Amino acid sequence: MSWLTLTLAIAFEVAGTTSMKLSEGFTKLVPSVAIFVCYAAAFALLTLTLRTMGVGITYAIWSGVGTVATAIIGALVFGESMGLVKVACILLITLGVVGLALTD
Repeated sequence: MSWLTLTLAIAFEVAGTTSMKLSEGFTKLVPSVAIFVCYAAAFALLTLTLRTMGVGITYAIWSGVGTVATAIIGALVFGESMGLVKVACILLITLGVVGLALTD
C-alpha cells in the first residue's frame, strides 16, 4: 500500500507542477486551482506513505521521480530543450534514487 500512496503522491506533485506552468502566473483559473488541489493531495498522500516508509527514502523517491517526470513533461509537452547534459543529469538523478532505494 505504501508504494501505491507514494506513486499517487508523485503523480499529484507532477500534476501540480505542470499546472503551475499552465496557470501562466495564476492568470488562468482552472490550472491555478489545480495547483493547490494537486499539492494538497500530494502532501496528504506523502504523509500517509511516511506511516510505513522511512522519511529519507520516501522523500528521495518522491522528489527524484517528480523531478525526472517534470523535466520529461517540460520537454515533451512544453517544448523545453533536452540536450545531452540534461539527459545525463536526469540519468544521474535516476541512479541516485535507485541507489538510495537499494540501500534501504
